[in-house]
Amino acid sequence: MSTVKSYSVGNGDTFYIEHNSDNFTIIDCNLRSADENIDRILDELAALSGKKGITRFISTHPDDDHIHGLESLDERIGILNFYCVANEATKPFQDEHFDFYKSLRDSTKAFNIYKGCSRRWMNAEDDERKSAGINIKWPKVDNECHKKALQTAKEGKGYNNMSAIVRYSINNGPSYLWMGDLENAFMKNIEDEVDWVQTTILFAPHHGRKSGKVPQSILEKIAPKIVIVGEAESSGYLDYYDGYNTITQLSKGDIVFENDGDYVHIYTSKDSTVKFLEDKNRKRNGYYYLGSQKV
Repeated sequence: MSTVKSYSVGNGDTFYIEHNSDNFTIIDCNLRSADENIDRILDELAALSGKKGITRFISTHPDDDHIHGLESLDERIGILNFYCVANEATKPFQDEHFDFYKSLRDSTKAFNIYKGCSRRWMNAEDDERKSAGINIKWPKVDNECHKKALQTAKEGKGYNNMSAIVRYSINNGPSYLWMGDLENAFMKNIEDEVDWVQTTILFAPHHGRKSGKVPQSILEKIAPKIVIVGEAESSGYLDYYDGYNTITQLSKGDIVFENDGDYVHIYTSKDSTVKFLEDKNRKRNGYYYLGSQKV
């Protein structure tokens, strides 16, 4: 059984995947020093990653709310495998979190991710270790829209549209899609360049903001069973994906997804309900059982 967790970290993203192989993956981090939960999050990431032979960090893009506290994470677990889009992003002001991001990006620890890339144990297995089941759907490095996004990042003017699209899937089981902070207009421009496939859980881009609403034509190709709407500055910034089953992180807190055969069992740190999930009478210490979704 593997587990995916989306932490409630305010305006930002922090995820992990505890694979059902000797892999552990962290996707983005937003660890604010004033947040009383930072030690709890770091403790959990250190404990879980310590049980695995390989831990990788995937950075979708270097916006502050996706890399804040990266240096603290490194102090706790020692980031040895740093996956990011090849870029020369700059920032117009001093920022310790971005400076640390750059130190990893430009180091021998970095592996540049792009559409269709292959990496031992990320999506290729051998006699030593099984694959983590992670595939990169975007960027396509020769795409003109992507090149423009990289130039904007190089000029320090914005980073959203240099985001990677990352998909995690389990054979004959659930699948998950992360899209960083891609913006609506940009997604429309690259729609025909991405191999969209049906995916169980979609984490809405840009934390669920209206500016990152996935275009309807793409949603129809992904056909998500559930859309996870993240945390923006206020609920007024969010799009709630009418016509789709949604779970909102603002009201649910931390969300844990247990992948069990052709079901996802879902737990939250805040007690609440939704109507569309099945009741499989599950339990998880420290969490409320929200329900189960069949793939």
